Amino acid sequence: MELSEQEQVRRQSLQTMRDLGINPYPAQEYVVTGHSTDIKAAFVDEQHPQSEIAGKEWHTGDKISIAGRLMSKRIMGKASFIELQDSKGRIQVYVSRDDIQAPLAEGEQPTTIEQQMYNVVFKKLLDIGDFIGIEGFVFRTQMGEISVHAQKLTVLSKSLRPLPIVKYKDGVAYDGFNDPEQRYRQRYVDLVVNEGVKDTFLKRATILRTMRQVFDEAGYTEVETPILQQIAGGASARPFITHHNTLDVDMYLRIATELYLKRLIVGGFEGVYEIGRNFRNEGMDRSHNPEFTCMELYVQYKDYNWMMTFTENLLERIAIAVNGTTKVQIGDHEVDFKAPYRRLPILDAIKEKTGYDLSTMTEDEIRPIAKQLGVEDTEKMGKGKLIDEIFGETCEGTFIQPTFITDYPVEMSPLTKMHRSKPGLTERFELMVNGKELANAYSELNDPIDQYNRFVDQMNLAKKGDDEAMVIDHDFMRALEYGMPPTSGIGIGIDRLAILMTGQPTIQEVLLFPTMKPEV
Repeated sequence: MELSEQEQVRRQSLQTMRDLGINPYPAQEYVVTGHSTDIKAAFVDEQHPQSEIAGKEWHTGDKISIAGRLMSKRIMGKASFIELQDSKGRIQVYVSRDDIQAPLAEGEQPTTIEQQMYNVVFKKLLDIGDFIGIEGFVFRTQMGEISVHAQKLTVLSKSLRPLPIVKYKDGVAYDGFNDPEQRYRQRYVDLVVNEGVKDTFLKRATILRTMRQVFDEAGYTEVETPILQQIAGGASARPFITHHNTLDVDMYLRIATELYLKRLIVGGFEGVYEIGRNFRNEGMDRSHNPEFTCMELYVQYKDYNWMMTFTENLLERIAIAVNGTTKVQIGDHEVDFKAPYRRLPILDAIKEKTGYDLSTMTEDEIRPIAKQLGVEDTEKMGKGKLIDEIFGETCEGTFIQPTFITDYPVEMSPLTKMHRSKPGLTERFELMVNGKELANAYSELNDPIDQYNRFVDQMNLAKKGDDEAMVIDHDFMRALEYGMPPTSGIGIGIDRLAILMTGQPTIQEVLLFPTMKPEV
């Protein structure tokens, strides 16, 4: 491996440290007693008598032990100012040679680690990116900056590869680490040097934490179901195929958790949910990744009307937990997650946007309209698929504010209960936000005979060339025949929800490690 000049210099510094008796990778616990942002937010002195947050206050002279990554340094004779970045933010540290170096007698050469700290700091053996620990006390500089006065410095980890240096002025980043492919491949660097990236993923964690709180408060149980499955069921999607050597059978990475979660409703759970990875061997773009996180929830004795109310209240609570308000700025649009949301049947939506009333039309009558509206390859599509494609082509992107699109045709919804008052339709909704589907929910089909016939219809679609049609899951059919109570279920795409709640433009911005082509 060919090393750059800076990498060579860092390795030389590493060896010099070792020659001085300093272990650059010590095996020890380092006790941290405070963090950068907490210190600055709760610092109290004569100039600022009131702290800004509840909890521990910090005063001039308070002892502190902090640790983090060295992000900048200015050496001025026997003193130095360095900037330390810990898990919460950055803080300035003042380092004086006389404070961190044990005193030497006249003519004595430094031999102990404490006596070597002068060489480490002021002979420039420390580099940007190195992890260090600082023990000292809190104070405010003459320039008014809350800082830490170092009394002891400990090298915790030597960085051998230089970080890109991003400089900020008036909120603008210069010399930035901005190339998207580099950022996604080297997320560890992106998190270190680019402001706001870590905050996106902290918000994502808040989304998941809040969602679990709501479900747990309602008494529902979080469960885990198989990722490796012998039948790729529960959704219309193309699966990834793998092979189990011991059983000598092909298996699939799951495309949905639905059918296993319904088995648990059959088994007697009141409500079950799973937050986990699904895998679909389909396209990649700004809103799709082949592996993605989905939440699915199933609750007995509920229907899709109840689920709409539950969902809008859930999203309102998540928005407030993440952003402190129900309103989120997403590009040019301000989206308001405050309940209630508009409810609009899909055929009414198509009529509203295109002028065509498809409610009484046959498959053959809809096909030329679909072609006219820009839908391609219509010959392989059944009636439901045609309606779905027309909606996607002409309507979906127009719904910016949260809107429940309801009452889908039966051909589009093989796992959904027939509508109680509208023949040919089902009790299903999709939630559209900012022009994209966020959630899909049903009054779940629990009639095993009807379910079997729906699966047969799906198999016929597969014979016509629909490679996303479902196959019959005979064990799931057996479970239904034991009896499943009336149930409502929903799936919410966590990645898309994170895009919306953080105002990010693409799915790659909310995935720590999105799928990428192999590096050449």
